Amino acid sequence: MIEVNNLSVQYNGKKVVKNVSFSINAGEIFGMIGANGAGKTTTIECIEGLRNKYDGQIRVLGIDPQKDRGKLHKVIGVQLQETSYQDKLKVKEICKLFSSFYKESEDIESLLKEFNLFEKSNSYVEKLSGGQRQKLSIVLALISKPKIVFLDELTTGLDPKSRKDMWQTILKLKDKGLTVYLTTHFMEEAEYLCDRVAIMKEGEIVALDTIDNLKSSNDISDTVSFIAVNGIEKDILMSFDCVKSVDEKDNKLSVKCDGDVFLKELNKYTSENDCMVTNIDVKKPSLEDIYFKYTGETIEDLEGKQ
Repeated sequence: MIEVNNLSVQYNGKKVVKNVSFSINAGEIFGMIGANGAGKTTTIECIEGLRNKYDGQIRVLGIDPQKDRGKLHKVIGVQLQETSYQDKLKVKEICKLFSSFYKESEDIESLLKEFNLFEKSNSYVEKLSGGQRQKLSIVLALISKPKIVFLDELTTGLDPKSRKDMWQTILKLKDKGLTVYLTTHFMEEAEYLCDRVAIMKEGEIVALDTIDNLKSSNDISDTVSFIAVNGIEKDILMSFDCVKSVDEKDNKLSVKCDGDVFLKELNKYTSENDCMVTNIDVKKPSLEDIYFKYTGETIEDLEGKQ
């Protein structure tokens, strides 16, 4: 559906996207993650035909965005990172306006019902909640009956409930057979939605695969945390075959290991040596762990850049 080869973009002589190459398959949700300034939005805008000053080659359904923007915009739907609608337009009015741009368009009433906005048809845009505005952005992106939908930081600024409601909305797009390309800096969002993810850092893709493959190929350990009531010290835990490291903070031990194997060894040791542990917590590797490994940035670092 999308092929990008050696894409490079410069601003004032500085490369902000550096020889990026990837492809996106039909019917998948493809996510691009990274901090602000990593190059996500610049990349997606080149693919959408919103930027034409770049080096490299892009094809969207075989269309060159630099040469055939008009043809491209008939087969894609776009939700921009920042959108501004006239507040005094009603929902149905702005939908009719967008529908008038295309020879063929989706039925507005059906779209509004599908995204739970039909009851807001006669409401002014300024009266919509943040989540409702984002749903309206998707409705407007779908009016042209696109084959690919681009969602740029769709859930930024939404509360947790609205964000998770939006995730279900995005999954509906996949169920309809659409290809979805989204950018986000929310790791949980990418992990929940995406078939594959690309991690960007300083204009480069530093990793690209399914999340499961990224986890397995990088050998990222489980983390088992617990409080040792008596008889267990760091040196003892380090003698277990599956343990890679042990940290201790505020009387709590955190062990990097193969969680299943470690718990069996720990249970055996405590039984044989009359020890006790409490508050056991097992954390499996997440996309956040993968992101940190490739970029060196924690989620706190990432949120601080937004």
